[in-house]
Amino acid sequence: MNLTLIAVAPVAVLLVYFYFRDRYRKEPILLLGLSFTGGMLSVPLVLLFHFFVPLHAMHFGNNLMDAIYQGFVMAAIPEETGKFLMLMLIIWRNRHFDEYYDGILYAVYVSLGFACIENILYVQDGGVNVGIGRAFLAVPGHALDGILMGFYLSLAKFSHSRRPHYLVLSLLVPIIAHGIWDFLIFLSAGWSESYPLLSILGVIAFFAFVMKLFRMGRKRIRVMLEKDTY
Repeated sequence: MNLTLIAVAPVAVLLVYFYFRDRYRKEPILLLGLSFTGGMLSVPLVLLFHFFVPLHAMHFGNNLMDAIYQGFVMAAIPEETGKFLMLMLIIWRNRHFDEYYDGILYAVYVSLGFACIENILYVQDGGVNVGIGRAFLAVPGHALDGILMGFYLSLAKFSHSRRPHYLVLSLLVPIIAHGIWDFLIFLSAGWSESYPLLSILGVIAFFAFVMKLFRMGRKRIRVMLEKDTY
């Protein structure tokens, strides 16, 4: 089975899904492609960060602190910052960013560009089982982070009085969501041998958080589509 196809397929499905959620003026395919490419180009920025700050640069000897460090410092902060910089560079001043849903759409395309490269790397290394797992969790997770980023970016775009506030949230909220997501994964994995019961509770907390994010994502899409009707 082609591992690259397994890695790319869930990304393609989500790209199509979010494109057709745009019920009004469709965004230019070339600009969406540029956004997707920008997300792919954010990967080297993250790798550069990891070059200067190796994963084990800090080891606390405590599973809780290690999970926080890995989830936030090594994953959420550099990855969401890289996506945000690319999104701002490509979209913020573009004349096609003229509807509320546009912020979500372009942010999701940037996020899925990053997810595509990341997924190919993980699946090539881990095989089919990793690909299947990531298709239902990691890839949609990046899309959800994109929804949160784009939601607040649109509020910043169309609200001059509170623009700085919403711009900060457009970076901060996806960092927090992404960080909690990875934190719970690392915490559960770290407890799996020494504290199996706590590990199970961590897994339950993770899936509860995933469902919460899915509900938040649906609600924010609905809110922006409703705003575009007025």
